Amino acid sequence: MDINRPFRRLTVLTLTAVAALGVTSACSFGDDEPDGNAAAGDGPEPKTLDGAKNAAQTVFDRFSGGDFAGAWEMYTSAGKQAISKDDYVKLNQACSRKGLAIQLTSARMEGADKAVVIAKQLVAAQSYTMVYEGEAWRLEPAPEGLALYKLGAAKAIAAQKKAGTCANK
Repeated sequence: MDINRPFRRLTVLTLTAVAALGVTSACSFGDDEPDGNAAAGDGPEPKTLDGAKNAAQTVFDRFSGGDFAGAWEMYTSAGKQAISKDDYVKLNQACSRKGLAIQLTSARMEGADKAVVIAKQLVAAQSYTMVYEGEAWRLEPAPEGLALYKLGAAKAIAAQKKAGTCANK
């Protein structure tokens, strides 16, 4: 009798369940659900808390998945003016912790055109502001982020390394 057989079976079942979960979590929730990106041509996003939450999760998924150009596309016009797409990608390729999921934990509306969402990565939680702009929910960078972005990629990377906040030293 092989004493490891039940453990192998458990391992195979666990890996199968994880693979199935990964496939099903990537599927949409239905054709009427927005994907968080009105720029894709799906029409205007709903100006609702659910619309803001869906867009925020899309931005977080793109960022944690390393699609920094896609995350930049979902920034407000002020965010895009503060840093070019190329510099944003360079900065985040150099300093971000990609691959760690960012999960939306709560959200609330703040007026008709703004939502505050709370997201968690590992054990750290942070609030983000989503603004309804151009028929879509957009991520509004925090003032600290805007100040960093205005430095350009090279200086922003150097500033993050000096501050110890660059993940890739």
